[in-house]
Amino acid sequence: MFSIGDFSKITGLTVKTLRFYHEQGLLHPSSVDDQSGYRYYDRSKIETARIITLLRGLDLSVDEIREILARAGDDADLKEVMERQKAAIEGKIERYRELVRSLERFLTQDDEARRIMARASFEIEEKLTPSLLIAGIRKKGRYADCGEAFGQIARRFGRALSGKPLLLHFDREYHEHDADFEACMPIRSGESIDGIEVRELPGGRCVTLLHKGPYDELGRSYAKVLEYIQQKGYEVGLPTREIYHKGPGMIFRGNPRNYLTEIQMLIKPDAVTPIGDAVPRG
Repeated sequence: MFSIGDFSKITGLTVKTLRFYHEQGLLHPSSVDDQSGYRYYDRSKIETARIITLLRGLDLSVDEIREILARAGDDADLKEVMERQKAAIEGKIERYRELVRSLERFLTQDDEARRIMARASFEIEEKLTPSLLIAGIRKKGRYADCGEAFGQIARRFGRALSGKPLLLHFDREYHEHDADFEACMPIRSGESIDGIEVRELPGGRCVTLLHKGPYDELGRSYAKVLEYIQQKGYEVGLPTREIYHKGPGMIFRGNPRNYLTEIQMLIKPDAVTPIGDAVPRG
C-alpha cells in the first residue's frame, strides 16, 4: 500500500488533486485510516489514476470522467469505453473540420460579395413603374419553390411571355417555411388557367435598386433600400417585388456573381414628392 504522498509521486498528481478526486468519486483510496484519516492506495489504483489523467487531458469534465469510469467494470470494459470515446472525439474532429470548411466558404463568398458591391455602380432610384398584365401563381412555402412556379408559367404561356420574371412578396418580414409570395411573368395576353391567375398588376411610384450577385447577398441591398425609405419618411405598400433580369433556372443560366436582381418597393402616394424633386442616392 502506498501513502497518499508516495502515490502522488508515482502518479504525478498532487495530494490536493488526489483528495479532490476522492471527494468527487473519481479515485477512491484502497483504504482510509479511521483514526488519522490518512489515505492509502494499492497498485491497482495506479492505472485508474493514469486513465483519469489522460481523460482530463482531453478536456473532459469530472462528471464525464465519472460516467466513463462507472460504465467500466474491468480493464476490458474500460478499453471498450475508451474506444467509444475515441470514436466520439474523431466524430467531433470531423464536425469541426466541416465547420472550418463552411467558415472558409463563407469568408470567401463574403469577400467576393463585398468586391462585387464595391464595383457595382448601381444607385437607388425613384421611378414610375407601369402596370403589367401578368400570369401568376401565389403560394405559401419556401422562397426556393418559386422556380417550379416560374417553370409552370413558362410552359403554359410560352410565346405570350413579354418580360422578366418577378416575385411578389406579401409578407413584411422574412418567413423561412411559410412565406406568402407570388411567382409572376409578364404576358401579352391570356386567360387564367390550371391554377395560374392572369390579372393586371398595378404600377406606381417605387424605390428601386439593382443588385448584382448571389441571392443570399440580397440582404445588403435591401438594407440600402430600407435605409433610404426611412430617411425619406416613406411608407411601403405590399407586395414588394424582385425582378430577375439575370439569374438561374429554366429561364436564365449563369454565374451567381453576375445575377442581376431589381428590388422594387412601391411607396404609398401620400408620401411621394414630385418626380422632379427625387434625388437618386447610392
